[in-house]
Amino acid sequence: MAVLKVIEVLANSEKSWEDATRKAVRHASKSVKNIRSVYVQDQSASVSDGDITDFRVNIKITFEVK
Repeated sequence: MAVLKVIEVLANSEKSWEDATRKAVRHASKSVKNIRSVYVQDQSASVSDGDITDFRVNIKITFEVK
């Protein structure tokens, strides 16, 4: 039986929500091992002068505890 744990991570990117998600997983994988999945819980963006300046994601990362 595997024991799984879920952590919540916030990240941002100037490019896209996908890039923000990749950055979050890449950064989390430096200290969290055995990442199994990621769930994008929420997406938002900052707007300035009618243009999106920052994409933000709130994700949940599931990993196996050994």
